[in-house]
Amino acid sequence: MAAPGYGKQSAPGQLPAGANDFTHLPAREAYLASLIDHLPDGAAMDAKTLAALQPHYGQMAVRTALNTLSTAGHLRRVRERVSGDQCRWVFRTYFSRTPRSDAWWARFLVTGEAGESTENAPDPPKERSASPAPPTSPAYAALAGLGLADARLALSAADCEALEPLAAEWLARGTPPALFTATLIAGLPPAVHSPAGFTHRRLIDKMPPERPVQEPATRILECTDCRTPCRPHALLGGLCRVCRTGTTGQRTPPPPPRLSPAVVRRHAAEVRRAMGDGNPVAQRPAPVLNWADGP
Repeated sequence: MAAPGYGKQSAPGQLPAGANDFTHLPAREAYLASLIDHLPDGAAMDAKTLAALQPHYGQMAVRTALNTLSTAGHLRRVRERVSGDQCRWVFRTYFSRTPRSDAWWARFLVTGEAGESTENAPDPPKERSASPAPPTSPAYAALAGLGLADARLALSAADCEALEPLAAEWLARGTPPALFTATLIAGLPPAVHSPAGFTHRRLIDKMPPERPVQEPATRILECTDCRTPCRPHALLGGLCRVCRTGTTGQRTPPPPPRLSPAVVRRHAAEVRRAMGDGNPVAQRPAPVLNWADGP
């Protein structure tokens, strides 16, 4: 077993176990998949441990088989942040005896939606109230508070109800109630003859931009082979591009620097002058081509 919180995790929505679950796989992968399928959740899923659990295949063979199971849609490796803990991450391998597509794994691991059926689930009971609840939404309260901040924008209950959708859009875009009030009462004219009309105009003209809220990531997908964190669209079959193609990503070293044409012509002129003086070339040292004179 792995440390608590680590190791194997069974994917949801699997079909019942049967004799033909892994017949579509090669013999080695089918054997190891059946072994993993019988392991409990929380079991260690590294190649060393899986090699020690059975006598037929060593660590390298197990590692290759895990890559094949990943491309066949049976497993994915992820880093998952512990709930309520911003610093600790656990490493898990999700396994499914039912092969899944890349799109299914990405939807499940990123959004948590597995697409399981919810048949036979009773509908939640509907609460009934004897009388309608009073309008106490944050948007309504923000509009009602404008008159307290500045009497020139005192709105009636009917005005607040009519303007509530626009105010709700402000709050939905991340505007705090205090900023909402400060923006609407800033720079008011000396007299506002129609508080509702004036507020309606300002709610439209000063509408803040949409601010997408990005939730902190709780799961990071990893390459099954090299364990490199990757985005879902970069993991085809659970493998990164380097592991799929077998390339190392090393760059070819640059060629040695070449002498510029001007340097070559200058050295050639020196050779010609030396030969024109009548002295044997052998008695005069040949000009040294200095690589530092290059471009």
